[in-house]
Amino acid sequence: MYILGLNAYHADSSAALLKDGVLIAAIEEERFRRVKHWAGFPSEAIRFCLRDAGITLDQVDHIAIGRDPKAKLVKKILFAASHPQIGLSALRNRLLNAKQIASLSKEFTNHFSFVNEEDIKAKIHNVEHHRAHLASAFFASSFEEAALLSIDGSGDFTTTMLGVGKGTNIEVLDSIDFPHSIGVFYSAFTQYLGFPHYGDEYKVMGLAPYGKPLHVDKLKDIVRLTNDGLFNLNLAYFSVTSGNVISYGDDHIPMVNKLYTNKFAELFGPERKKNEELSQYHKDLAASVQAYTEQIIFHLLQSLADRTKLTSLCIAGGVAQNSVANGKITRNTPFTKVYIPSAGHDAGISMGAALYVHNQVLSLPRIPSIRSAYTGSRYSNEDIEHFLTMEGVSFKRYDDDALFDMVSDALINGSVVGWFNGRAEFGPRALGGRSILADPRRQDAKELLNAKVKRRESFRPFAPSILAEQVDAFFEVNDSVPFMEKVFPIRKDKQHLIPAVTHVDGTGRLQSVEKDTNPRYYNLINAFFKKTGVPILLNTSFNENEPIVNSPIEALDCFRRTHMDMLVLENIIVERNHLG
Repeated sequence: MYILGLNAYHADSSAALLKDGVLIAAIEEERFRRVKHWAGFPSEAIRFCLRDAGITLDQVDHIAIGRDPKAKLVKKILFAASHPQIGLSALRNRLLNAKQIASLSKEFTNHFSFVNEEDIKAKIHNVEHHRAHLASAFFASSFEEAALLSIDGSGDFTTTMLGVGKGTNIEVLDSIDFPHSIGVFYSAFTQYLGFPHYGDEYKVMGLAPYGKPLHVDKLKDIVRLTNDGLFNLNLAYFSVTSGNVISYGDDHIPMVNKLYTNKFAELFGPERKKNEELSQYHKDLAASVQAYTEQIIFHLLQSLADRTKLTSLCIAGGVAQNSVANGKITRNTPFTKVYIPSAGHDAGISMGAALYVHNQVLSLPRIPSIRSAYTGSRYSNEDIEHFLTMEGVSFKRYDDDALFDMVSDALINGSVVGWFNGRAEFGPRALGGRSILADPRRQDAKELLNAKVKRRESFRPFAPSILAEQVDAFFEVNDSVPFMEKVFPIRKDKQHLIPAVTHVDGTGRLQSVEKDTNPRYYNLINAFFKKTGVPILLNTSFNENEPIVNSPIEALDCFRRTHMDMLVLENIIVERNHLG
């Protein structure tokens, strides 16, 4: 049985495919369109999944989309009626988006040949946005029973959903409706601090350790914690009742509308302008927003733990991408085990919707837990050799042992290496499939990477990929973190060994690398470990202000545009002086 899952007409459009309940392919549409957070119909991602499985669309048994226009319909109507200030353009955008979801079968006939619209229509399941998020975490976890939290900006009129999962069933315990949203709260301050683009919230998270949380008391009037374990926004500070939070143009690029009012600016002062220097006040405010966000999350989770009496937790949604908060959950709540999928953001909706249909709708047996994010594009050595030959690029091919030896030596000697290995990752993190690597021991590695490739803000940290069995030796919390979804304190006596991946507050957003999920990346780190005594590589995404590279073409283009020293494509090495 094949189940195709979709996230469509929503940021981070994607497709995922289950075969007899096992995830065999999943990828974001942006990897093909080369536009970050692309939000249209994921036709290329669907084609990839079908091609990877060796099937055609008519062999798909069920199609699950993580949107349900009928969800909370009465509440949507009442909200619109009670807020006449909502503009006609905002209403038009919402109606158009709902119409696109309703006419999904027609979209398939537009993009795929020999498709019967009625056959497609009969296969479609609409899965509410946050239920798909919950499913992406719980049904992919190893837990037979767990507490569940989905938390983001908004989806199907819900911003937060709490539940419990048991076996093949998810029960929703509570939810918070739009416009009361922690995603909106965090994004409003992201805009205020001068980061206007969709997805810029991680910049505030990276900036926070440079400040002190001096303004938390002010924030308590912005978001109010309630005695029932939930929260609400003080809407006087937010403009979300006057239009869309996010809008999409004909180019399908998500645009975040201004989220705060003049009252907000009166309380916190003028917003930071483009290219304005970050002041200590900005840094302190970022620290305050991060600290209070953590308090809100812990407030929700304490209540959820009290209600469920469970110690295992699954979380997903955009706010669940806050890896700093994630890393503190087991130290600040009753939960002792936490699972977060590799695509906990909206791209994971496609996988979640498919898993929801498999488990909740069809009541089929649970699949094994998902420990690998490597479900995307892949290329053989022969494919790569043919491509490079056609490009006129000189290269050499090595067996694995020689390759790991040569690349680890290059890293030790200060090289920045583009690493293209196996299948691409599903989710926003590079996990050793499409990564740029450097020596974490170098004091100047961060500056080197920004000068040669990334050209990003100096306050943003780089991440450590560490051999799974060495986590306890370097981090104060010993946990499995396969998807780089948690930040932990680095042991004080080890921080001087890995300055390039130690953030200003002594933490690191680690990826614990297991031999059975990515053996070649593991073996490269191990080769570096044997030579240096450090079982860690600096790992950042293989891109330059674009989606992570997907194919050898994009990897070579990025290598040519930047000043990386070495490009590794499977077993093939291209060096800078080989470009000609």
